[in-house]
Amino acid sequence: MPTRFLPPSATGSRRSLLVAGAATALTLGLPAWAQSKAVLRISSPAVPEDWHAKMWTVFKEHLDKSAPGEFDVQINLNASLFKQGAEPAAMARGNLELTTVSAADIAKIVPAFSIFTAAYVVRDPAQQQKIFNGPIGTELFKTVSEKMDISVLSTCYLGTRQLNLRELRTVRSPADLKGIKLRMPGSKDWLFLGEALGATATPLAFGEVYMGLKSGTIDAQDNPLPTVKAAKLYEVTKQIVLTSHLVDGLFIAISNKALQALSPAQRSKVQAAAQAAAAFNNENRLKEESQLVEFFKKEGLQISTPDLEAFHKTVQTAYQNADYGKTWPAGLLERIHAVR
Repeated sequence: MPTRFLPPSATGSRRSLLVAGAATALTLGLPAWAQSKAVLRISSPAVPEDWHAKMWTVFKEHLDKSAPGEFDVQINLNASLFKQGAEPAAMARGNLELTTVSAADIAKIVPAFSIFTAAYVVRDPAQQQKIFNGPIGTELFKTVSEKMDISVLSTCYLGTRQLNLRELRTVRSPADLKGIKLRMPGSKDWLFLGEALGATATPLAFGEVYMGLKSGTIDAQDNPLPTVKAAKLYEVTKQIVLTSHLVDGLFIAISNKALQALSPAQRSKVQAAAQAAAAFNNENRLKEESQLVEFFKKEGLQISTPDLEAFHKTVQTAYQNADYGKTWPAGLLERIHAVR
């Protein structure tokens, strides 16, 4: 029987089909993470000038270098993807991979975390990092993962909150703040903190603080010094009282769904990128804070330091006598204070 030859076009078609079939078979044999870039959508309320915004570029660049071609990192600032506070729910649904969450966000689901929304619990930024990078952090982050379906990758220093007054006042203890209308965010945790400091807590949106101080609607506000500068609040205030009442932080977190979709090697690279981003933020935030007291003095503000022991004792007593203290695991406050 004579040999049957296919026309060149048919031979080419068969070869293409065989190659395509082989490629498909190979692809089907690969895990999902190896088939295409892993998409990492980031949502942040931070403005581009903030260190907490700039650190996401460090995160992306770190991954581009350590895992070239493996990740598609998409940075969304100014709460353009999700509103502030809505990110954890989006991550649990699988609609978002990465964000920063606050202690107040976490405390809504994990009440024990409210201890980090209380004043005079964390002493300073160095202790903050030791707490969350040690056994206490490991235990609490495990609970966060179980209850919120997100995993914390690193801890960012947000700043140490100070009091900023519209008019000059002698402030030595919380009693000296009696009658002062202190602007606080509108949540119950923040309002309780304002009252614990001895003031009359007054809820007001951050965007209204400048005019509130200028008009006298409020007498004072509290924020880290970099925020006072960035929002130009020093233009409408005369004094900063260095109460250092809250060493604030944010936590870089990834959804468990996204984390589990990565290979073990990729998980390690994402963790390393998050730690590099936090280190960048922390270094620059601390450097900026250290320079701002002199900046405000030059702007004509009076800088004063109160009796911190009196503030510490009054505020901690207020928390321990309220329902907040009852949600803290037994011994946790003492363990935190013991971290050196």
